This record gives sequence, C-alpha cells and structure tokens, in this order.
Amino acid sequence: MLALFMGIAFMILIWAIDDANDSTSARRASRTALVEAETLERLVLDLETGQRGFVMTRQESFLQPWNEARKHFTAEARRFVEGTTSSQQRRSAVRITAAVKSLLYDYSIPLVAAVRRDDPAAFGLPRAEEGKRQVDALRAQFDRYMADERAQLAAREDAAGINAHRAVVAAGLGLAGTVALVAAFTLIQHRAVVRPVREVAAAAQRLAGGDLTVRITPSKVAEIGALGTSFNTMAASLQDSRRRIMQSVEEVHRRTARDLHDGAQQRLVSLMIGLRLVGEMSTRDDAVVTALLEDSIANAQTAIDELRELARGIYPLTLTIKGLAGAVEDLAARCPVPVVVDNTTERRLPSAVESNAYFVIAEAVTNAVKHAQASRIEIGLHLVDGVLRVRIADDGVGGVQGVRVGSGLIGLADRVAAFDGELSIESPAGEGTSISFWIPVQT
Repeated sequence: MLALFMGIAFMILIWAIDDANDSTSARRASRTALVEAETLERLVLDLETGQRGFVMTRQESFLQPWNEARKHFTAEARRFVEGTTSSQQRRSAVRITAAVKSLLYDYSIPLVAAVRRDDPAAFGLPRAEEGKRQVDALRAQFDRYMADERAQLAAREDAAGINAHRAVVAAGLGLAGTVALVAAFTLIQHRAVVRPVREVAAAAQRLAGGDLTVRITPSKVAEIGALGTSFNTMAASLQDSRRRIMQSVEEVHRRTARDLHDGAQQRLVSLMIGLRLVGEMSTRDDAVVTALLEDSIANAQTAIDELRELARGIYPLTLTIKGLAGAVEDLAARCPVPVVVDNTTERRLPSAVESNAYFVIAEAVTNAVKHAQASRIEIGLHLVDGVLRVRIADDGVGGVQGVRVGSGLIGLADRVAAFDGELSIESPAGEGTSISFWIPVQT
C-alpha cells in the first residue's frame, strides 16, 4: 500500500513538475526571442545611422557601425529566425529578415557605393525618403513581432504559475499521505526493526570513530541478524587488516633502518676513515689539499650523524637490541627536558607491540617538549596480567582537547587500537597532561 500510494503521488508530482518545466522553458524561449529581436533591430538602426552619417559628411569614420552591422547581419538573422517560439512568429521573423536583407543589399550598400562615386542621385530627396520609409516599415514589423511575443510570454507566465500551484498541491498531498502511511508502518515495525537498527547505527558510529573492537549482539529478526553478522565480520576483518598493516609498516621500518645502518652508514664511516688516512699519509705541505681533506672529513662526519639520526627516527637500533625499556631509556637520555622512567617490565615483548608502544611514547614526549612548556616528564612502563600499561605525564600547561578526528592524537590512538588497546588523555588547563594507554600482550 505504501509503495502504491507513493508511486501514484510521485507520478502526479512528476507530471506537475514536468508541466511546470515546460512552461518555464517556454518563458525562457520567449525572453530569448525578444532579446534576439531587439538585437536585430539595433543592427538595423546601426545600418541606418552609419549610412546617414556617411551620406551627410562623406567621412569614412561614420561607416564603422554600418560595417559592423553588415558583418554580423547573417549570424544575427539566423539566430533571430531560429529563436522563434511558434510557426506564426517564425513566418513574421522570416519576413522581417527578408526586409532587412533588402534594406541592406538593395538600398544601403548601393547608396554608400554611389556616395563614394559622387553620384548626384545619391544625395537626392527620393533616395533619402526611400530609406526612411523602409526603416519605418521595419520598425513597425519589429514592434508587432515583439508585442505578439510579449503576449505569448504573459500567457506562458500565467500557465507557469498555475502549473507551479499544481505541483505544490500534488507535493503536499503526496507528502501528507506518505507521512501518514510511514507513521503507521513505524508503529507496527518499531519493536521488530527500529531498536535493532539503532543498535547497528550506534555500532557503526563507533566503528567510524575508529573503535574496531565494537560488535553487535545477534538479533532474532532474520534480516537484522544477517546484518549484524556481516557487520561483526567486517569489523573483525578491518581490525585484522589494520593490525597486519601496522606489522607490515613496522617490518619495513626495521628493515630500512637496518639497511641504512649496515649499508650507507658503514660506507660513509669507511670513507671518512679513508680520508683521514689520506690526510695522515700525505707528504705534501699544501694548505689547499689539507683544507679540502678536512672539509671532506667534516662533511662525511655530518652525513654520518644525519644518517644515524634518520635511522633512529625510522626505527631505533636500541629498540631491536635492548627492547622497549632500553629504547625508552635512550629516548629519555636524549630528551632536552628531564625525563624519569619507571619500568617494571622484566622481559622482552613481541616486536610489533614494542615498536608501536615506543613510537606512541616518542610522539607524546615530542609533543610535551614542543607544546606543553614542560620542565619534567615521567614515563611509566608496567606489564600487569599480560597487559602492557604505559603512562606519559608532564607538568606543562595542559588544556589538550583530547582524542578527536583532526587532532594530532588520533594517529596515536589508531596505533594502540590496531593491537586491541585503548588510549586516554587527561589534560586539565594549567595542570599538565597525562596520556595513558594499554595493549594486550600475546604470550
């Protein structure tokens, strides 16, 4: 019943809208026809004005509008005829165009040519009267054409108003009937459909916010139950996919850092040692050579330092050798702000957990140094009941708005969530910032 009623209502609405569109198109066509008629009439006036000025003064400058009118006559006449809105108007447009063409080719052009030849007949009263008569007749035809077109436009505007009213009435009736049927349908289906759908919507909102651990309770309604099963499968798949991506990125970082350390960095060290040996073995007392060697050694040392820092940023070597605790201690030693580390973890953790936890800690420490104006940072590492719990706290200005889309902390939350963990933040204004997260450790 709902589908049938809505189908009938929308058919009536589409018919009314289509009729209104036809009326609107007709009005637009009438306005276009009026514009084309006015354009062609101005062209006739330009012909007559330029021609008369030239005849009176014999100065070529007066022929500029006349020449422009000649140049555009063919195109304007074609648009004028093609823009008509009825067969009657087209016949009128064809007659007007023929009259303008006769004025141009049978009167105006020969007259200008006669003036240029100094033909006395060109300056006689009969020729002038002939031109005035033709122009007056053309203007009268233009006036009748535009009067007829304006009458058609007024009629079409009245029709458009009536059709628009019909469309509004049809839309109102269709909307009222649809609302009534939807209300009845909603009352009947509320218990069976609405509540489970609300649960699905809430779960989808949490999923969109980045919580891939959300799941839907199975429903007894077949369709909703199938939707819930599909949603849970999708969430689990996304969770596994994000974890695999994190692990893949972690492996790439580790391999890149190892390649930099074992490859380019070692070659640069060998190069610097070779340069030093060359400097020591050189027997020439050449200041230029000595300066060049010293510059080369300095540049090689700078490149080594920069490459070492780059490798540390991609994946610190201490994280591979000493694990999370050692890497955090090394990070604390290099931090320009005093950092206190409280570590109770007694064993190595899975490499993916260690690397993601380290980069979350490193980013939190970097934010505290750059933005919090902190004078002290505390880092706590604790492994409790198979769960790694980490807390980074500073005594800075606080006031951080929390984890939200568009903030810098969303990336940290995503890292933690990829391993079924959770990140939280406390940052009252003027009381520092505390970032805590936990990640389950698979044994």
